[in-house]
Amino acid sequence: MSLVLKLETLTHEAFAPFGEVIEASEHAQQFSINEGNTQRYHDLATIDPGEDGKAIVSIFRGQPRSLPFTVTMMERHPKGSQAFIPMSGRPYLVVVAPKGDAPKPSDLRLFLARGDQGVNYATGVWHHPLLGLESVVDFIVIDRQGPGDNCDVVTLNHTALIAELESCLV
Repeated sequence: MSLVLKLETLTHEAFAPFGEVIEASEHAQQFSINEGNTQRYHDLATIDPGEDGKAIVSIFRGQPRSLPFTVTMMERHPKGSQAFIPMSGRPYLVVVAPKGDAPKPSDLRLFLARGDQGVNYATGVWHHPLLGLESVVDFIVIDRQGPGDNCDVVTLNHTALIAELESCLV
């Protein structure tokens, strides 16, 4: 039997234990640039390439997931952070668990991200790979390139279930 995850709204406060929400909002330091033509939302995430690493920018193209979806694995990047910035303008799901030992289903948190919100997973935070909904989704990804293995993957001892979104909201 799987634990059914409760869907949460992605907010700066709720996501803080796992990293940062990347969005143009009142939470960001902001100021006008380019002779007043552009509003800059400044320093939205702490990009950590880790020791001997460098920050790289890639595009990840994720295939849509069908709900209900069973979470059977999680991954983390112990040497650097990993930021996902959506390009497709569509909502997507984020499953995370705190840094530390391999997570249990009861450690998992499920967030619904709007299509204009990105996330930056802090170094060592457990997360599930891309969970796009309904269609293919593209993300700009800023993460670490450098020596050493920077991806730990675990299979969960017990699974967690992401039900239909309407079921998750109650």
